[in-house]
Amino acid sequence: MITRTILPVINQPPLFDAPQTDAFGIGDLNPTFFLSPNVKGEGFLWGVGPTMTFPTASDKVLGSGKYSMGPAAVGLYMGGPWVVGALANQQWSFAGWSHHDVNALLVQPFVNYNIKDGWYLVTAPIITGDFAATGGNHWTVPVGGGGGKLWRVGKVGLPINTQLQAFYNAATPDFGPNWQLRFQLQFLFPR
Repeated sequence: MITRTILPVINQPPLFDAPQTDAFGIGDLNPTFFLSPNVKGEGFLWGVGPTMTFPTASDKVLGSGKYSMGPAAVGLYMGGPWVVGALANQQWSFAGWSHHDVNALLVQPFVNYNIKDGWYLVTAPIITGDFAATGGNHWTVPVGGGGGKLWRVGKVGLPINTQLQAFYNAATPDFGPNWQLRFQLQFLFPR
């Protein structure tokens, strides 16, 4: 079993020119569980399983206000310095206090090129489809990339992955952002 849990830290600036405060805090908790065959070394790896979202946002503008669930899948190829693949999931809301339903698709293609000393180049845009949105405001399609470094900390050598990527949104809903900046701090717990 492979697990992937996301607890985003979000800074949301005011969306309109009208007086409105910005929001900073945590977003909704999103754990995903993949059942996968045991594969060692280079080659193709895949997994399928459930994904869920829990409304844990510290401010109502930073989350959906809904409990959501759906299927998830991942597939990737590792060969030499390359890691290439995609992750996808679809979630539908089933409970919560918000009056907006969730019908959301997420597709994240990724390409990593590993350099040396733990450094790498990466593009991993998060393409989203919000099918509960009205007026054709369904898609966010970022284009861009960045780099990162895998390093170890402490006496036990806990691996940590740090990454910075910048994206221009080629497609975005009305009042959506024109660009994204993603900083990732990922703690890894290998067996």
